[in-house]
Amino acid sequence: MATSAPTDASSPPAPKPQPEPARKAVRVVVKGRVTGVGFRDWTASTAESLGLAGWVRNRRDGSVEALLSGDPAKIEDMITRRFPVGPPAATVTAVVPSPAEPVDPSAGFEIKFTV
Repeated sequence: MATSAPTDASSPPAPKPQPEPARKAVRVVVKGRVTGVGFRDWTASTAESLGLAGWVRNRRDGSVEALLSGDPAKIEDMITRRFPVGPPAATVTAVVPSPAEPVDPSAGFEIKFTV
């Protein structure tokens, strides 16, 4: 007859796996005087400081386009508080967000060429 080994009542329970943090992504078009004023560098620096992944680029129509991926609260902060102000030389007239697919957080944040 097989007997089971006694369990050690003093050992702590196994840790529960941590759920993945909520992630989202948003494509944003920023309009106004946003090219030639350091907007892409400012966006990359600000996004990296918030731990966001994605990219930013100028568009031929004079707007700036960005993909922000990461913590939903930090993305909301970029869209509602930071993009409307931008770097000192910028004048933002519109911030137009739309849903996008999240990117791998290890990809970091990059500045892309104009399209």
